Amino acid sequence: MNNPVQLDLFATDEPEPILNGMYYERSTRLFVSYVKGRRHFEIAPSRCLGDKAWKEKTMRERAI
Repeated sequence: MNNPVQLDLFATDEPEPILNGMYYERSTRLFVSYVKGRRHFEIAPSRCLGDKAWKEKTMRERAI
């Protein structure tokens, strides 16, 4: 008689997405730049050079 094998139906073979680009980090309230998944630099929203519309869109859509 064979032993039963339990399958993990929710396991995925896909790796976590690697962060690239500028994100807004809610916990620190800073814009953070990631390059190939590594934190590159961070800047306060008041010192960031983007216009107000870009900052608001980034805060909404790319918050981590």
